[in-house]
Amino acid sequence: MKTHLALLRGINVSGHNMIKMDALKTALESIGFTNVVTYIQSGNVFVSTPEESPSKVGFLIKQEIYKTFGHDVPVVVIGKKDLETCLTTNPFLKEKEVDTKKLYVSFVSMVLKSDHIHDLKISNIKPDEVNIDESRIYIKYAISPAKTRLDNNYIEKKLNVISTIRNWNTVNKLFELFETI
Repeated sequence: MKTHLALLRGINVSGHNMIKMDALKTALESIGFTNVVTYIQSGNVFVSTPEESPSKVGFLIKQEIYKTFGHDVPVVVIGKKDLETCLTTNPFLKEKEVDTKKLYVSFVSMVLKSDHIHDLKISNIKPDEVNIDESRIYIKYAISPAKTRLDNNYIEKKLNVISTIRNWNTVNKLFELFETI
């Protein structure tokens, strides 16, 4: 059995795409996932399955959410190694006195090349900063994610990917949970 982490985008935000985590757990168990564990209401779901392919797992979850709840929810599926790499390679952590409350990670649906950073049109998002590493975009917000153009919609439009953003605290907590599952 392999454990995957499904990151759901845009659920339980401002009253939209409401899904109770216990109902999601039941729905995913009904299609054969085991050891289903959710973390907070924003859509972080661990599932165990013999299926190795993250894209197949994501498709099955997306399909079941639509069937059960009627929501078309983008899903990015990652593994424990992805989170571990994220925690050890975030370039913003090397800065002195970095405010980790301003650090976020966008997990995207495909591997990016370093030249994709030009597609983000960095001048449009200043003073926020980004760094691309495979299927992750490390973000350091100058003020806050509520006061920026650099959100999921912007990333998806510029890079033609599915994006879901998590704050640094959540990334750390998800890795801790992976360690216990």
